Amino acid sequence: MKARRRLSWSDHSVGMLAFLALFPGFFFYHSLLGLGMTGAFLGGFFAPVSVLVVGPLCFLYAYRVRREPGHLTRADVLFFIYVAYFLCVVAVNAAAGANPVIVGNHILGALFILNMFFIFRLTDFARSDFRFLAIASLIGMSAIVFAFSVDGSFYLAPLGTSKNPESLATYQGFSRSYLVTFVAAVPFCKARSLRLFLYCLAAPTLFVNTARSEFVAMLFLIPIIELYYSKNKLLMLGIFIFMLVAFFSYLDQLLTILPHNRILELLDLSQSTSANKRHHLTMYAVNTIGNFPVFGDYASYTPGFYSHNVLSAWVDTGLFGFVFVLALLILPAMQMLVKGYVAPVANGNFILAFSLVCITLLLLATAHYFTDMLIGATLGAYSTYRYGRKNATHRPPYLGAPAPRHQDLRQAVPQAGRSRV
Repeated sequence: MKARRRLSWSDHSVGMLAFLALFPGFFFYHSLLGLGMTGAFLGGFFAPVSVLVVGPLCFLYAYRVRREPGHLTRADVLFFIYVAYFLCVVAVNAAAGANPVIVGNHILGALFILNMFFIFRLTDFARSDFRFLAIASLIGMSAIVFAFSVDGSFYLAPLGTSKNPESLATYQGFSRSYLVTFVAAVPFCKARSLRLFLYCLAAPTLFVNTARSEFVAMLFLIPIIELYYSKNKLLMLGIFIFMLVAFFSYLDQLLTILPHNRILELLDLSQSTSANKRHHLTMYAVNTIGNFPVFGDYASYTPGFYSHNVLSAWVDTGLFGFVFVLALLILPAMQMLVKGYVAPVANGNFILAFSLVCITLLLLATAHYFTDMLIGATLGAYSTYRYGRKNATHRPPYLGAPAPRHQDLRQAVPQAGRSRV
């Protein structure tokens, strides 16, 4: 038993350190890089650190599965089958002479997805040590965003202080680190006051950080989490509807208060050059799918000019890959919505998995490529939830020492009329 206890501690510790390195660590590294306080000694940071942590994560996951066969759930098996299928597609097309840049990006994408799956399977996000470090990281990241924003936008490149500007992350990289840390921390904050504090911290931070997809995903999470924790869901739903109506009623006044940045383009996407470009890329993907409806046309685009939604899976992995990745996400979402969202007892692992699957589907439908690392996080969190639920349902009987008994029944059951004190 002692060995298993030590293993559990190691699982959590390694998973937590990998998470903190890949997300808050990425943010702070690129902040130092952008401010000229360090050089790009780790390049873009995320890829080399991912390579560094994948070995320990994979070893601990495999060791835990070997010690606890029930730890390998159906969700795990299906996830690994999908990754294997994806890598087979990449290998076959690489051998056929596909663009090596796209092949390299796909291999890195598979690595990132695997790392996220292992992290969300091994880390106990409910523990106070992770929650403290995650919230402290959010506060630190917000402080950097507010301190170095210029004209209502945070981006360090225009400061011109970076020693290696070509290695500096874009606003998407900063926002990704913030959003993932936020999603991992908030579901386990049982105090509503703490959750409200984090909402009020995250909303202006991501607004100033100017990444529209992550900003919308964060706002999308708020009613999901609050409705789940609310005892009176109809009342909470009414409050959110009232707030939405009030927002649009006073929209003009709010716009005069808010600093102008690209987030406000959400109010009129027809004027957004980025949205128009993504629309054209989507139409190109639809045309490719029309010409190659079964197998797709792997790497048929210039690197970077892929469809920014889940149609990219159809283009690169064919109809089977497209259906596979959607089924991996939609089926758990439906199962959790039906069986868990209105459960009488709140479960942090449930709302973490449900929050992740909701924003992952939202982002895949609107803005993210099919190798989005949130897919790995979603399936890892869902598998953890299912594993915990199964063990709670089929928990073995208690085999410890029996409770102390009275030698005489009359000592345990007081006679009528006699005081119980």
